[in-house]
Amino acid sequence: MRLNRIKEMAMQGVFLLTAITSIAAVVLICIFLFYNGVPAITEIGFLNFVGGQKWAPTNVPASYGILNMIIGSIYVTAGAVVVGVPIGVLTAVFLARFCPAPLYKVLKPATELLAGIPSIVYGFFGLMVIVPFIREHFGGGSSLLAASFVLGIMILPTIIGVSESAIRAVPESYYEGALALGATRERSVFKAILPASKSGILAGVVLGTGRAIGETMAVILIAGNQVQIPSSLTDGVRTLTANIVLEMGYSTGLHRQALIATGVVLFVFILIITLSMQAIKSRSEKYG
Repeated sequence: MRLNRIKEMAMQGVFLLTAITSIAAVVLICIFLFYNGVPAITEIGFLNFVGGQKWAPTNVPASYGILNMIIGSIYVTAGAVVVGVPIGVLTAVFLARFCPAPLYKVLKPATELLAGIPSIVYGFFGLMVIVPFIREHFGGGSSLLAASFVLGIMILPTIIGVSESAIRAVPESYYEGALALGATRERSVFKAILPASKSGILAGVVLGTGRAIGETMAVILIAGNQVQIPSSLTDGVRTLTANIVLEMGYSTGLHRQALIATGVVLFVFILIITLSMQAIKSRSEKYG
């Protein structure tokens, strides 16, 4: 008994250490970002930095406005959500409730394989297939539309995996009760199962949104990287993450600090999205 107790305490210590390590990593990242980024925001001016539309760090005098890239990131992420969420949720519903077992053995690994494909491969696919298609049929080529479509595909594995698990976690009695009341199979799923699993589905959407807003390599290849507020889906955009990667290699001084400050804005942006989703989730759970 004493040996088992020692083993149990040892494992509790290991679990506590791993939890502390994870929290410490997040805290250290936050300290690094804010320690290096906030002074740059202070020197440039918060409104000039966040609200400025001119990014010209090599000019004299230099300009460090990232509003165009903030809006570009929002547009690209919103486009990815519009593409990925309906497809992902409906695919999860099919896999969880309607898919025959032989077909499930093929489709499930295929959706999981999407998560293992490197982002640069998605970028090459978009560059060689999606961009030429858009250029031929809509004009524009590398654009907001191309980036939204590719990112919508990239977030599918996250949304499908989390949503399917949430749907399968709903007690079968919900489904059987709806059938007993005369509902069809489809109506039982969409009116009983999906509302009961909306918290898990929302979590999948949040994770997918985070993946979309943080993506870099694929966006660099297909978004056009033009520092502007797009007026149409075929205009090029530059996101916050793309701006950091494109210029960090040769930046120095205030320019480098401004790029780190861009990371601070991106961090806060993701935090706002997460907290907003949590608030929506809590409100939906409270009021049903």
